[in-house]
Order: sequence, then structure tokens, then C-alpha cells
Amino acid sequence: MELTSHFRRMARNNLWSNDRIYRALLALQPGEFEAKRTSFFPLKETLNHILEVDLFYLDMIEEGGEGRKVFDRFVAFDDPAALATAQAEFDPRLVACCDGLSAADLDRRVLSDRGEAGQIPERIGDLLAHLFIHQIHHRGQVHAMLSGTSVAPPQLDEFFLDYDLRFRGDEVERLRI
Repeated sequence: MELTSHFRRMARNNLWSNDRIYRALLALQPGEFEAKRTSFFPLKETLNHILEVDLFYLDMIEEGGEGRKVFDRFVAFDDPAALATAQAEFDPRLVACCDGLSAADLDRRVLSDRGEAGQIPERIGDLLAHLFIHQIHHRGQVHAMLSGTSVAPPQLDEFFLDYDLRFRGDEVERLRI
């Protein structure tokens, strides 16, 4: 499998995983979304951080020119339904971006705005790899934090194998992934 295919599959896994996480979050009892929990960030802040960084990295990959202004313009969501909607609007953009990339694009360097450290040229493939690791890392924290709520954390590791399709077939159809 070529690397572009892998990134396309990772973008679809991201969409699917976020859909599962947010469906669980929307079932939380009042106050559970905002409650302090043991983690790097609390639940609400972790999910806002994922979306904010998603927007930042996609801007770099698409050469949108926003750079760190993404962080200045980002308004954190207090409402889990609004945050779920914003993430659900972002995820297909990432899928479309990955679908449009060629193997040569993955080696192409784009500027990454690192603030005071300057504009650092990075390979698109490396930016995508980092973005997917970042999402998985923090989504794992959200998954663990859900363990301390009234909602069971959803299964997130049944995506890539044919064997796993029996667990996600209806979701693949509903999400059109």
C-alpha cells in the first residue's frame, strides 16, 4: 500500500473515531462534559485542543496562509453539541485533502508557522503523520476520561481489518467512508 492510501485511510479512521467519541459525549449527564478530570487537559479542553490543532495543521498542508492566526481566531466551544458539529464539519475536509494528495505531494515542503521560532519548511507527509498521532494521542485521553463518566467509552480500534468491518459496517455506510 502506498503512503497516500494510508493517509486516506487514517483520515477516514479519524472521522469514524470522532463520530464515535462525540456520540458518547452527547450522551453525558449535565455537568460531566465540563467536570475536572485527571488528564493533560480536562475533557472539554482536550476536545477543543484537538479541533484547534486540526485546523492549524490543515491550514499548513493546504497553504491557507493563516498560520498561528488560527489560534488567535479559534473560539473554544462550551457546548458539546456545537463542538461535535464543528469537528464533524472539519473531518470531511481532512478526508478530501488526503484524497487529493499525490505521492509527490507528501514530499513537498510547506511552511509551518512556529511563531518566534519562525517559518519552518516541513514535508506534508510528516505534517499528516504528526496530525494523526496528535489526534490519536488526545482522543485516547478523552477515551480514558469517559471511563469516569456515566457513559462507557466507545470502541475505537476496530477499523482497518476486514474482520473489524462487522463492528462498523453500518457506520461506514452512514458516514460514507
